[in-house]
Amino acid sequence: MSGWILLAIIAAVAIYLVTAYNTMVTLRRRADQAFADIDVQLKQRHDLIPNLVETVKGYATHEKETLDAVIKARNGAVAASGPSAQAAAEQQLSGAVGRLMALAEAYPDLKANTNFLKLQEDLGGVEDKLSAARRFFNNAVGEYNAQIESVPAVFFASKFGFSAREFFDVGPEKRAEIEVAPSVKF
Repeated sequence: MSGWILLAIIAAVAIYLVTAYNTMVTLRRRADQAFADIDVQLKQRHDLIPNLVETVKGYATHEKETLDAVIKARNGAVAASGPSAQAAAEQQLSGAVGRLMALAEAYPDLKANTNFLKLQEDLGGVEDKLSAARRFFNNAVGEYNAQIESVPAVFFASKFGFSAREFFDVGPEKRAEIEVAPSVKF
């Protein structure tokens, strides 16, 4: 009788380990997929920026320093790999693109250019999708990290090759910008 009880306990532990392992694999794959979604949005963003720079270049020829900074930041963002490196590179790119967009205020003809307006609209749409992809990725990473750090999985997760993942952090400047409610003035 005690042999059957021991066998039942061993079977229950084995079933739990298989289930926990499969859950960790599923959550890791979800995080990988979410990161791939960020890559897709970043690629779209990176593809739009040279067109935006070329459009601005036609109107703001003496703004070479700003245009070069945008291209340099874009190239750095394209070359970055991993969540923390990409987040840092994207933060620099966002700042450079922001300065580029500010140029439109100084050039009324540029501000009225339909190509520039379309690119600006497209970039805004990509930024919205990118923001959603980041939220999904960070949520997937949070679930994955919680699973591998919870008891009893914490005792065997590292032995099976599961380790904590990094969040896609937008940086302190962007976070402060996001946390401030927009003000409406009449």
